[in-house]
Amino acid sequence: MKTSSDFEKRLLGYGLLTAEILYRIPDHPKLLQSFLWQTEDLAPKFPELNRFLKFWEREVEGRIHSVRVAHQKLVTPVDFRFADGEIVMH
Repeated sequence: MKTSSDFEKRLLGYGLLTAEILYRIPDHPKLLQSFLWQTEDLAPKFPELNRFLKFWEREVEGRIHSVRVAHQKLVTPVDFRFADGEIVMH
């Protein structure tokens, strides 16, 4: 049985990354525009984000002002809860 590559990535520590990129509008450099981007990435080095930002610098005219990052691991420990009561069914 073969596991999916997404599951393997999650076990390796990949999690959901959301990046808010503020960039300068080329025709109006004093104005900032916001762009949101999401992918699965590996903290703390963020190889996918770095690859995307290099692409942006190379291909997009809008110069990046700042990048804000949020990252959440997708696999977390299971939360166990025990019941205090008992239900009897006939």
